[in-house]
Amino acid sequence: MTSSASPWRRLLHRFAQDCAGTTLLEYCLLAVLITALAIVAVSTLGGTVSTGFARADAGFP
Repeated sequence: MTSSASPWRRLLHRFAQDCAGTTLLEYCLLAVLITALAIVAVSTLGGTVSTGFARADAGFP
């Protein structure tokens, strides 16, 4: 890039070369995916685990 490039063009070029925003977005998407999977797992297995604890509790005097 030459020194005669406009400030906007230099700014756009610098922004395109910066990968920090992309990495942050990837980490955020990964966190959302893990959270969604955890919610689905707890919702699906919650009743089964609760029933198991209730049966175990009923077995104690």
